[in-house]
Amino acid sequence: MSQTRIAVSFVCMGNICRSPTAEAVMRHLVQQAGLDGAIEIDSAGTGAWHVGEARDERSHSVGLRRGMPLSGEARQFRRSDFARFDYVLALDRENLADLVRLAPDAQARAKVHLLREFDRASPPNSDVPDPYYGGIDGFEHVFDICEAACRGLLDHLRRTHRLG
Repeated sequence: MSQTRIAVSFVCMGNICRSPTAEAVMRHLVQQAGLDGAIEIDSAGTGAWHVGEARDERSHSVGLRRGMPLSGEARQFRRSDFARFDYVLALDRENLADLVRLAPDAQARAKVHLLREFDRASPPNSDVPDPYYGGIDGFEHVFDICEAACRGLLDHLRRTHRLG
């Protein structure tokens, strides 16, 4: 196994629904694979309006039912985070554009990807839909999408960085 620790941050708008869902799913998959010492996982939002708040209760309840609890509280992604993370995964194209604008240089911009790029079954340039204004089914759907994409991401990390 590689000695290098890979750092991944999932980023949506407010960091209370989609990005913490992806974080919880990825954390679960990484633990199942026995790679929790090799991959650091985080999430953040491009906006600041939810900073310090708990995760959305609907996301939290779906995560608990699936054995993938959401933890932490909302935080904003900062320009300095580009130095900390190897992969910055936007949950949609709007946040992708915000992250590209925020990136201090070409090296930082190269770290930014759409999460669903890692799901081979996903159409190109696909967003993870924002479930915030809908019912519980939307949150279930986001978990399904994040699980498929995170499985692909984990496969990519294993191949690219020779993990486990």
